[in-house]
Amino acid sequence: MPRTTKDDELVFLPLGGSNEIGMNFNLYGFGPPHDRKWIVVDLGITFGDQTTPGVEVILPDPAYIEDYADRILGIVLTHAHEDHIGAVAWLWPRLKAPVYATPFTAFILREKLREADLLGEVKITEVALGGTISLGPFELELITLTHSIPEPNGLAIRTPLGTILHTGDWKIDPDPLLGAVTDQDAIRRLGDAGVLAMVCDSTNVFVDGHAGSEAEVRDKLIPLIGDLKGKVAVACFASNVARMDSVARAAQANGRRVCLVGRSMHRMSAAAKSVGLMEGLQPFISDAEAGHFPPDKVLYLCTGSQGEGRAALSRIADGSHAHVSLGAGDACIFSSRMIPGNEIPIRNLQNRLADRGVRLYTERDHPGIHVSGHPCRDELAEMYRWARPEISVPTHGERRHLLEHAAFARDLQVPQQVTPRNGDMVRLAPGRAEIIDEVPAGRLYVDGGMVTAENGDALRERRHAASNGVVAVSVVLDGHSKIVSGPQVRALGLPSEPDYPLDDILDDLADEAEQALNRLKGDDRDLDETVESAMSRAVKKASQRIWGRRPVVETTVLRL
Repeated sequence: MPRTTKDDELVFLPLGGSNEIGMNFNLYGFGPPHDRKWIVVDLGITFGDQTTPGVEVILPDPAYIEDYADRILGIVLTHAHEDHIGAVAWLWPRLKAPVYATPFTAFILREKLREADLLGEVKITEVALGGTISLGPFELELITLTHSIPEPNGLAIRTPLGTILHTGDWKIDPDPLLGAVTDQDAIRRLGDAGVLAMVCDSTNVFVDGHAGSEAEVRDKLIPLIGDLKGKVAVACFASNVARMDSVARAAQANGRRVCLVGRSMHRMSAAAKSVGLMEGLQPFISDAEAGHFPPDKVLYLCTGSQGEGRAALSRIADGSHAHVSLGAGDACIFSSRMIPGNEIPIRNLQNRLADRGVRLYTERDHPGIHVSGHPCRDELAEMYRWARPEISVPTHGERRHLLEHAAFARDLQVPQQVTPRNGDMVRLAPGRAEIIDEVPAGRLYVDGGMVTAENGDALRERRHAASNGVVAVSVVLDGHSKIVSGPQVRALGLPSEPDYPLDDILDDLADEAEQALNRLKGDDRDLDETVESAMSRAVKKASQRIWGRRPVVETTVLRL
């Protein structure tokens, strides 16, 4: 371990994952402030919602660390969920640091990099489960945990100023079905040697008890599927390979063949098989082959449990899937949780399936067909008893989760707690833990395949248009700036009523635009920008009077 100097500091800097569940992007820095060396732990995405129309993928903004990219020693990935690795292909060109991952995660990442034409550029080092990584002043040891995806890892990050346990996502599952159980002995050994800080998952901090075991889910699914007579579809997260395995074995136990529906299912299945998982199962059948099986001899394992519009289950619900259909006498099991924010699309999906006569089964009416991959309070308490950190740093949660987690750690007699927001730089050592700086930490939007600023003009205008509508005005002027044609007005997304039809409204707006043009004198009529501005103002003012809103107004002047 390198010697320290009086100026050395050990800092933690979340640029994503604090104050939100998702988009994890964590930095650890060591050295004097003017020459810190950095490691990145996870580089994930989150997804758009109703507030970001047209934006499906949201990235953490790496602007701060991009300025110090030459000091990044490595990007270490804890597991293969999108909110931990999904931004690598988008942001690696800005950071260009070597990447470290276990075999399953590396397989998934390579597929993403191949799609982005980066596979040959990114150096990926595969690290065995329980392996070590040496990066300058950082000595990292992978700690085997359990979660809802293969090969989840915590990180023991040893530095000259102390050891950090970065948990990543985890739970305590005594029977995870695929993969090893949580390595309690390794965590206890860390605690015995002394843990300076634990940076820990806060997702289920409000939930008492334990998250539950994957083995319990399999025990519930086997009799449930056995009682169903028609075609059966099961929706779950494709990344939950243990759940895929449980569903497949439950189907097999009931004489059904499994058909994977959705590209993510096929990708995750291939990744699992590449590391020796999901063995002993009958080969999956294609969706075209499944159509030749009797209804009670097939099970469809589908993507789209969160109501995603382009996912397989949504297309099945719409009746637009090329090979798979569900109807009266069939069933759909949602073996997944409802992620906060997805309530509306999920309910819409379920209503569309119900309209087709499909019987629905969810964890609400059939407890036990899903368990969380994150620790509840009893598991958090157990982890703190094993690790015994001096400092609790809650992460991976909204603000209320972090504050509750800190209070819980205080109740467990952890001496110090720090609850940083994204962009808050926490000095962990030397001295007491405290926030010492605030750096830029925002979001980038993937919009139409382009990475744009969070508050860019395009999205701002789209939001405005979505709420207020659009009015287009055009006019043709001759060489003397006299009207040859128009003004013509069109409207999109704006209402009318029988007593005031839209054609009459547009005529009134055209009159307002013409009057605004006629009020211009002299050279003002010769300037297209002046004409457009005057007509736009008049139409906006009239729109406010008619509709009580100010639509986006686009005015075009053509000259002969």
